[in-house]
Amino acid sequence: MINDILAGIPWGIFLSFMIGPVFFILLETSIIKGFRAALVFDLGVILGDIVFIGIAYLGSYRLIQSLKDQPALFIFGGVLMLAYGIISFLQLKKEQKINTDIIDKEIVKKNYISLFIKGFLLNIINIGVLGFWLAIIISVGPKLEMQTSRMVTFFIAVIGTYLFVDCIKILLAKQLKTKLTPVNILKIKKGISVVMMVFGMVLITQGWFPQEKEMVKKAFDKIDN
Repeated sequence: MINDILAGIPWGIFLSFMIGPVFFILLETSIIKGFRAALVFDLGVILGDIVFIGIAYLGSYRLIQSLKDQPALFIFGGVLMLAYGIISFLQLKKEQKINTDIIDKEIVKKNYISLFIKGFLLNIINIGVLGFWLAIIISVGPKLEMQTSRMVTFFIAVIGTYLFVDCIKILLAKQLKTKLTPVNILKIKKGISVVMMVFGMVLITQGWFPQEKEMVKKAFDKIDN
């Protein structure tokens, strides 16, 4: 259980620093309306993530169950994650200018229910988020043996870490906002894309050389013993 929690923490941190409209609206809401309003908005975003996790999990369950002991699944998951990173990286070249003032003005005028719904809808309309969670499930699922309890523990750790880091972002909103220049934003986005590509290549390597992977695992087991 501890290992599953530890496995989810880096993904939660990574997810929290993926820069998009949600990121900026969260900061802006915190600055204008305060911590509580930003937190409610963020909870709506998280509900959208939970819906996508459920869809991705149910949609990939049979595939992963039938192939979970096959190296091909690691290759498939790796290719999916690598492609996600490459596409994200290439899209950055099309961005002539990044507007750091992205904000739906209506979001700061209405009540908490409206903020929650806005956060949910803003996340749920981005189909790329579904692709992100699908890539994670296909990549991590076999390692967790597709056991429901372990998968739930993993995703609770991811979402919990994501929410914790977002709370820190909300508290530091003004400082973060001033440092997010277009140049810095592009650097962060490129860094995230490169990390995704690296994860993808690591998974492809694990699937391509399963025997070597098993030898490394046995060597570590001997060291632990």
